[in-house]
Order: sequence, then structure tokens, then C-alpha cells
Amino acid sequence: MESQIKKIHQQLVSKKITCTALVQEKLNLLKQNTHNTVNSLLENIALEKAAQVDAKIAKGEPIGLLEGIPFGIKDVYMVQGTVTTASSELLKNYKSPYTATAIQKLLDAGAIPLVKENCDSFGHGSSSENTIFGAVKNAVNPNLVGGGSSGGSAVNVALDYTVFSIGGDTGGSVRQPAGYNHIYGLKPTYGRISRYGLMAYASSTDCVGPLAKSVEDIRIVLNVMSGKDGKDQTTYASAEISEESISNAGDIKSVGYFKNFIENEAIDSQVKADFLSVIEKIKAKGIEVKALDFFKSDTLVSTYYTLAMAETASNLSRLDGTNYGNRIESGNLKETYAVTRSENFSEETKRRIVGGNQVLSQGFSDAIYLKGLALRDQIAENFDKDFNQVDIILSPVTPAAPPVIGNSLKDPLAMYLSDAYTVGFSLGQLPTLTIPQGTVTGLQISAAKKNDEKVLKFANFLKDIL
Repeated sequence: MESQIKKIHQQLVSKKITCTALVQEKLNLLKQNTHNTVNSLLENIALEKAAQVDAKIAKGEPIGLLEGIPFGIKDVYMVQGTVTTASSELLKNYKSPYTATAIQKLLDAGAIPLVKENCDSFGHGSSSENTIFGAVKNAVNPNLVGGGSSGGSAVNVALDYTVFSIGGDTGGSVRQPAGYNHIYGLKPTYGRISRYGLMAYASSTDCVGPLAKSVEDIRIVLNVMSGKDGKDQTTYASAEISEESISNAGDIKSVGYFKNFIENEAIDSQVKADFLSVIEKIKAKGIEVKALDFFKSDTLVSTYYTLAMAETASNLSRLDGTNYGNRIESGNLKETYAVTRSENFSEETKRRIVGGNQVLSQGFSDAIYLKGLALRDQIAENFDKDFNQVDIILSPVTPAAPPVIGNSLKDPLAMYLSDAYTVGFSLGQLPTLTIPQGTVTGLQISAAKKNDEKVLKFANFLKDIL
């Protein structure tokens, strides 16, 4: 699909449409939607900014590429003066005192925020059912889950309620819902985009990521949000990615895939057949394809959830009703903390806090948590070796099609295992992009750290051959 951002920009500049009419049209769609994608509408802010864009155009003043483009924001990002709930009971009335760096950069570029989008509470889930606003329904089939945790963001893009949306990816939370809804979703290299103002789930793998309907729109939004931020010491300065640089994949000579992902008995037979068909098409273009050995998928899932639960237990310890959230008074201070947290956190969030505190506790931290840290280092080393052999690693996004709404909540372990193909690239802090071609939930393209450009380049290549 062509760039929606560029198309709308041209329509605005040529006065074929007004920004106010465009924004009102999107707001009306969001109000009427039956997919449970909306936590709150930013109607007043959006219409005010749209009027400012129309005034500039009327005066003949130039506007930037993102100026006047409507977008959505996963409800885990601070936007000053708006309610930021994380789809949780605890924060259902919490107002942001400041704006996240990544969102502020988009606002500075003139993009127009429309909506805070439904998601799994605090990012805890793979289906966007773990939310006080009701399960997000899949854009293709509303009986199926929208994917998680950035389900509302993915569905809004897929249904054209937003031109692009900003999700958050910790273990696959942008890539998996992008695959479930047949759009593009990028987890950039860890540190390329500031996490300041993103509610922390697992700080060592949390990434800000865009969802859109074209590679070009992903590139445009990525460039605007990228860069070093004094408020996030994990960030680094990165060069801008040009449209020309991702238009030719001639320098990509070799592609790898993990044998154990494809030979795994958990993979759906159609997903496997479709993936192997893609491999043959890549070979037919003269690109060398190598089958690689990697950690077993259950090892990746265990390592990821050990570390992610430990970090979420630590990050959410501040939410006790004292400084943030819906406080429930009880007999004494200790009981107040206990009741506030037990009544306001979802079952899945409590499961992750309990699991995290256990792996960090005396007697367990050496045997479990420190082992998880060591395994993460081994996984990163394994990726370094792989990228000495190949330019790109290709994989399915998920082992199967999206489940029916309700099924994931019955079996949390099955939900965790659905992340088997995404969490490894998170642990490696690698740039990874979901594309809506190849299998029923798309394909995942990964490259070595700080090679986000190569990922977008190969996505354009596959778009042309698949």
C-alpha cells in the first residue's frame, strides 16, 4: 500500500480536504466503533490542532509532512492533561502531568492525537482481553482477539480509524497484534526511541513502536521519534533513514531462519507450509538462505517471562495508592496497601507481580533470576554469531492464527507460549518488523542491533515478491 501520510499531506496542501473535516471523520468512526479500541477520545485537542493546521494552509504557509496527520496512542503513554489508564482499574482516573518524549516529538512535528487506545492492562497480555474496557476485537474477524498488548492500536490502524498508531513492544506487543490484523508493526532497536513517559513493564526490553499500513509510513514516524534523550540514558543518536536507502535490497545477500521454529510441533501446518513457500521465493531471487540453530522456544519464553516478571514486580511496586491511583482505605496502612493492590490489579497483573517477587526472593534469585540473566547474555551472543553468517533473520510472527476471544484467558500458559517467536528478538534488543505478507499472521524481519534500515529495506523487497 502507498504511504497514507504522503497521500493525506498532498490532499491537505492542495486543499482537496480540510484537516478539520479529516479529523472529525476519524473521530466519528472512533465513536461508532464496536471493536473496543477506544479508552478515551482526545476530541478537543484534536479539533483545536486541526483548526491551526487549516489556518496555516489558508495563509499559504508550508506544513510539515506529519502536520495534520491523525494518529492514536496506546494508553500507556503520558500525554499531559489527558487520562492515562493503562487499561487498569487502579489508574482509571489518573491524569498525566507531562508528555512522553516520543509523543512530544510527534506533536512537535504537527501530528494530531485522536485517541488513547485500549490494551492489555499495563501491557500484561498477548490478546488485549486483560482490560477494564472490554476485549479488543480483531479487525478482520471480530470473534477473534485483536492481539496484545497493543491490540487497540493495531485494530485502529487496520480499520483506518487512525493513519498510524504508537504502541509499546516488550516481548512482541507491537509485532503480534500487527500480524493478527494484517498491518506493519515495528519494534526498533532498543534505545533508538526514548522510553521516557512510557509506563514501564520490563525496562530492559520495553520499546516504543509505530504501527501503520505501509513501510514508508513506518519509516517516516520512526525518523521523527528517534534520537538521544537526556531523560532516558539508554537512548542513542541515530542517523535518519531515507526513502532512497530502503528502496533497493541489493546489498542483502543472505537470509537465515531458525530450524527449531519451523520444525516445532506447536506450529500450525499451514503457517509452516506458507513460511517454507516464502523461503523458496527468496531463494529464487538468488539470495542465499541458511537454516540456523537457536535456543528452544520454551527456553526463550521461560527466560523472557522470568526477567519480565521480575522487572514488572519492581516497576509496579510504586503503585500502592499513596502517590498514584485509586486508593482503597482499610484498617491500617499495611492493609490499605494490600487491599488497594489486590482490588485494583487484574488477575494477570497480580500473577506477574507474584511470579516476579518469587524469582527475586532469597533462595530463588540465584537459581532462577541470575540464570535468566545469564541466558539472556547467551541469547545475545547467539544472535551476534548468526548475524556474522546472514544479513537478515526471517520467522513467523506467531505459530498459529489468532484465538477466539475468551480462550486465552482460560489458559495463561498457552498465552505465554504464543509469544515463542517474538520474545527472543526482544531479549536480543534487535530491530524487528512484522509485515502483513507470507503467513496468516505475517512475517517477522530481524537484523543486527542498530540495523533498522536493513529491516525496512528487506520489507520493501518482500512486499514486491510476495
